[in-house]
Amino acid sequence: MAEVVTFGVQETLRKVASLAAQDLSLLWGFEGEVTKLRDSLSMARAVLRDAGQSKGRTEAVGMWVEKLEDIAHEADDVLDEYRYELLRRKVEVQKQMKKNVSNFFSLHNPIAFRLKMAHKITKVNAALENLNNKAAGIGLVARSSRFEPETSHRGVALLDRETVSSFAQDEKYIVGREEVVSHIVTTLTNSSNYQENYLSVMPIVGMGGLGKTTLAKSIYHHREISRHFDKKIWICVSTSFKVKKILSGILEKLKPEKAGIRSKATICENLQEDLKGKRYLVVLDDVWNDDPQKWDNLISCLLSVKDTQGSTIIVTTRSVTVASIVQTLPRAFPDGSAPLDLDEAQERIGRDIAKKCAGVPLVAKVLGSMMRSKKSDGWKSIQKSTIWDLQEEEQRILSVLKLSFDELKSASLKQCFAYCSMFIKDFTIEKDDLIQLWMAQGLLHLSPTSSNREMEDIGNEYFNILLQNSFFQDVAKDSYNVITHCKMHDLVHDLAEHVSKSMGSNGIRHMSQISTSLLQEIPKRSVHRLRSVFSNGEDLGNILPSLKGLRILSLKKADIDELPISIGKLKHLRYLDISKTKIKLLPQSIGKLYNLQTLRMDDLKVEEFPKELQNLINLRHFYFDKDPMKFPVDMGRLSNLRSLSFFIVGKERGRGIEELAGLKHLK
Repeated sequence: MAEVVTFGVQETLRKVASLAAQDLSLLWGFEGEVTKLRDSLSMARAVLRDAGQSKGRTEAVGMWVEKLEDIAHEADDVLDEYRYELLRRKVEVQKQMKKNVSNFFSLHNPIAFRLKMAHKITKVNAALENLNNKAAGIGLVARSSRFEPETSHRGVALLDRETVSSFAQDEKYIVGREEVVSHIVTTLTNSSNYQENYLSVMPIVGMGGLGKTTLAKSIYHHREISRHFDKKIWICVSTSFKVKKILSGILEKLKPEKAGIRSKATICENLQEDLKGKRYLVVLDDVWNDDPQKWDNLISCLLSVKDTQGSTIIVTTRSVTVASIVQTLPRAFPDGSAPLDLDEAQERIGRDIAKKCAGVPLVAKVLGSMMRSKKSDGWKSIQKSTIWDLQEEEQRILSVLKLSFDELKSASLKQCFAYCSMFIKDFTIEKDDLIQLWMAQGLLHLSPTSSNREMEDIGNEYFNILLQNSFFQDVAKDSYNVITHCKMHDLVHDLAEHVSKSMGSNGIRHMSQISTSLLQEIPKRSVHRLRSVFSNGEDLGNILPSLKGLRILSLKKADIDELPISIGKLKHLRYLDISKTKIKLLPQSIGKLYNLQTLRMDDLKVEEFPKELQNLINLRHFYFDKDPMKFPVDMGRLSNLRSLSFFIVGKERGRGIEELAGLKHLK
């Protein structure tokens, strides 16, 4: 029976209720409808709490929740359209367009706007009232906010990933692997492997999260290995086993200047030259290929290199079948776990939980993050959890991750985690970019008591919580020791995907690496639901005007040379990335994106910035290349800017140092 996931709808309702509580002065005369909307939203939130606890009636409740999500997003669009009108009017005032009264009101009739908005709010109210009336018929009642929803875990699929040989920050202190590493190092340096026309292959086998890659890194960087082998090469293979690509990667690591050679024969000839007379170690990490012929094709090229006695390949794989195909040396199985430093009262429970971890570092790490903030009762709850009864080890790991996810306190934090599924597996995530995406989705809510905090502060707090719970790893820091980038473990990413897909119609709202053809196949009645689109690099064609509900549009690396004029119709857009495209000119209509918070245009050969950029009064983060001849004018109008990498002072009007006086929020 499918679970009812409500935290996504909870967060949307919270945001809409907050908007509805604001002063809607432009809707005077229709205060009754606005008040009714607030009341209906409050009732819906109360009933939703009961939906999160529903048992035995999830099909009907699930349909009710999905319908509520649709209505909530519709209400969000309506109120956001109101916010857009406020921003537009603010821009018009700044441009002193009120001087031409007749023209101003003929284009933007305030009475017509009020009637239009009131009609839309009335429609939302009717839908909410109808839905709330149906709640009792499926056994739902209004509950107070002290009740929290319960959820369970289901399996998810595996995707591609990439690794590097260097240790991540959280891999530098490895405990419980010394004997395994020592044994493998002794085996690899044994003189009995010195045979002509022979290449030793040792597979490291185990399920995801067991620590195969970390074990391989420990061997790779061992001092005896560095002393024994003349050359060491690390190649991440993953699901796509392309022989020429692997050989090219080996050659590139040996001789970077030879990168780009396309002929397999030429690559092999160069390897014969560069590896001749050298003892080498190659690590092929995350191998999935079970085709013996592909493996033989790879080995035949390496065996053609002369005088490489004692050379070895280490293969990490989840598959016993793959191991049986490649192995010439005994297989290695990662085992052991780090002892916990526990007080006497909790030691027995802690040791039992450590035993249940079955030597899986990811499980120990995630549970350790949870347990450090819990008392004995919390430890007992984990010890007695039904997750340990699952037969499949990988299901057990995913259940532990889900247990940690369920511990996250707020619905918005859970949504922030789920949104990380938009990145491809093993993608290097830029922390600031991630926070700006969360912000664009409206997930970083400021409470009335947090007057001195900003959305970016909430985003940093959320990021740190997810990091502390081991949902992020492989962090990179700048020279000031500030975290700038991170990654997600592949199983953690699987959980994020599962959670995201469990959120009702979430799949139609957020699409990553989407092709233009798939976008065009979305029914017209549904395409307006899209909130996020991450292009796969294709030209979007003429579909942009239909994506009216977009908050996020990433066209990074897309094969486009112009941004359509229709971009100005995306009233709700908060985040736009056109970096690394062929765009040289921006349309004037970009100045109509009054809600835009983040504009990324790195590595862009733009010829000129349109003066309309000064209308982006909600812009908080602006990224563009440093070019003293092409710098935006009147930057002082962008009074909401929080980040600006540089400012070039010029003699022209709108380029003087006084422009910085208006940027009071820069950090």
